[in-house]
Amino acid sequence: MSLFDPSVCPRLIVKVGSALLIGPDGSVRRPWLAQLVADIAARIRAGQQVAVVSSGAIALGARRLALPKGGRACLEDAQAAAAVGQIALAGLWAEMLASQGLTAAQMLVTLDDLEDRRRYLNASATLARLLGLGVVPVLNENDSVATAEIRFGDNDRLAARVAQAAGAQGVLLLSDIDGLYDRNPALPGAAHVPRVERIDAGIEAMADTGSASGMGSGGMVSKIAAARIAAAAGCHLAIASGRTDRPLATEARHTLFVAEKSAGARKAWLAGGLTARGTLRVDAGAARALGGGASLLAAGVTAVEGAFGRGDLVAITGPDGRALARGLAEYDSVDALRLIGRRSDEQAAILGYAPRSALVHRDHLALL
Repeated sequence: MSLFDPSVCPRLIVKVGSALLIGPDGSVRRPWLAQLVADIAARIRAGQQVAVVSSGAIALGARRLALPKGGRACLEDAQAAAAVGQIALAGLWAEMLASQGLTAAQMLVTLDDLEDRRRYLNASATLARLLGLGVVPVLNENDSVATAEIRFGDNDRLAARVAQAAGAQGVLLLSDIDGLYDRNPALPGAAHVPRVERIDAGIEAMADTGSASGMGSGGMVSKIAAARIAAAAGCHLAIASGRTDRPLATEARHTLFVAEKSAGARKAWLAGGLTARGTLRVDAGAARALGGGASLLAAGVTAVEGAFGRGDLVAITGPDGRALARGLAEYDSVDALRLIGRRSDEQAAILGYAPRSALVHRDHLALL
């Protein structure tokens, strides 16, 4: 399938990494960006709606402020660089898109904006309206206010989360590498993987955490995490090199992560969540039951980790610690600890009131 075919992918999210937008000397790679913008304009004329997730604010701001280490020496430098660079980045995209007769819109988001259900729906509505008007939304993480605890940390996962919110069918991650390799591509014999039907432990083992340029924050691990988020929403994701001219004009070599059948919008949002408040570990029987579409009952839970309230997002892991699902807790962590391993007919006596039937109900649970 082609992410550039409007009949297959009416709505596309394009992520541009820092190393593609900004040269080693800290200046904008304007000729390359002009070609990319021309490609975006061609996609829109063909009937495709396009939104851009663009890195580069910290790098641009660091150059203007003459900050060491590209503005990443400390959190305060990164925030200051982002505050200056966001203006420059938005102006750059507005100028370049205007040269093709297109209108740009800026959206700065934090992790909390897309993890909170109400704010997520607001962002979704804004994206839909902008795209419907023929505007090109340009999104970036709001690094001027984000801290380590409340940030995506890379724009790969942000692009996948934006794709969920926008109802997109495809995500294209333009990077400094042309896709996934079975080992570090710098090693002899490394083989390119053109297509991934399912992300399993073998695929995850191929990932290399490094960012080749040293400028960006996302390596292959973050890209595979992004592919998981996109797949849960029924959205295909491709990793392609942006080191070529006209990266959207040709089907250059890439790795395509094929999406599974889309879950409902609410379950896709749950599956893509990144900030679980706690963890419920389950036994093998409960893991099998979850895979068959069952709710999570207390009898199958072996451990409760973290402090969470009723309605908070929790992760569900198997006996080996591998993530199985995410869902909304029906009990707070104090009561959940009292119930683990207990049968349903014991719970009323333990709690002193008639309990809900599950620790996480299947209607509020999404498998990973």
